[in-house]
Amino acid sequence: MKPVVEVRIDKWLWAVRVFKTRNQASEACRTGKVKILDQEVKASRNVKVGDTIVVHIEQLNKILYVKALLDNRVSAKLVIDFMEDQTPQEEIERLRLAKITNFEKRDYGIGRPTKRERRDIEKFKYI
Repeated sequence: MKPVVEVRIDKWLWAVRVFKTRNQASEACRTGKVKILDQEVKASRNVKVGDTIVVHIEQLNKILYVKALLDNRVSAKLVIDFMEDQTPQEEIERLRLAKITNFEKRDYGIGRPTKRERRDIEKFKYI
């Protein structure tokens, strides 16, 4: 593997498996969900070793530290050689709790909740 001198941020995010496709990485840059030094970056910006990248995915702000550059996608086992995930554990726990508390399961065929059931659901979720 030849050493990489510079690589675009969208390509790097795709290569380290933050996004499933390069188009998704470019779209995240275009919509302002990728930041370096608290500045939104374009997909064409080059990444440097030592950069800290903040990527907003769903409700999570993922903080990534660039350890090395690469321009080809690598297996999931090798990703740790190229980036370090510095996302605080509290942030991950907050997302997990949000998914648990905002999800409700209703059995198929019992219909919509009644007004009383809906009020109970709202009370449980937000209070």
